Amino acid sequence: MKATAAAIRVALFTLFTTGIVYPLAVTGLAQVMFSGKANGSLVTDEKGTVIGSELIGQKFTKPAYLQGRPSAAGDGYDGNASSPSNFGVTSQKLHDRIAADTERLLQENPDAPRPIPPELLAASASGLDPHVSPEAARWQVPRIAKARGVSEARIAMVIDRYAEGRELGLLGEPRVNVLLVNLALDRQFGRP
Repeated sequence: MKATAAAIRVALFTLFTTGIVYPLAVTGLAQVMFSGKANGSLVTDEKGTVIGSELIGQKFTKPAYLQGRPSAAGDGYDGNASSPSNFGVTSQKLHDRIAADTERLLQENPDAPRPIPPELLAASASGLDPHVSPEAARWQVPRIAKARGVSEARIAMVIDRYAEGRELGLLGEPRVNVLLVNLALDRQFGRP
């Protein structure tokens, strides 16, 4: 009986400390030290309305905006349905989607250099990737500049300003957050 009582006390203590105290302490510390990130890295417009997150991609189709990678998550960039397409290299559906995306990208970007950056044709594993490489962003500059009626150099400057390097100088790849660049383009050149 003593062993059972001791086991119950240890189990309750462990449950209390690891199930209540520790999570509350970590959450509180995160709120104090990294409030924006702890709350989802939300992005707001000039009126303070939340328009997205730095961590979840969005679909941009207008020619004046930088476009991200294709998404297979739900209807595209659906945070509730994060997933890849699971199509293998022999899948006809995958080949058809890539062919359609290639044709669309070539039509929308007639002045862009060839070839198309592969990441603009390949969906990310989560389907929610908010970034493209600086090269994929610069590939879209002629279309964006033409749609906004400004020079390519000015669009490239905005993209370069928002280019992020590797974490700690060695982790990950250089990248550009599509949403942040599009907001910067609107701020600098107005909404198209």
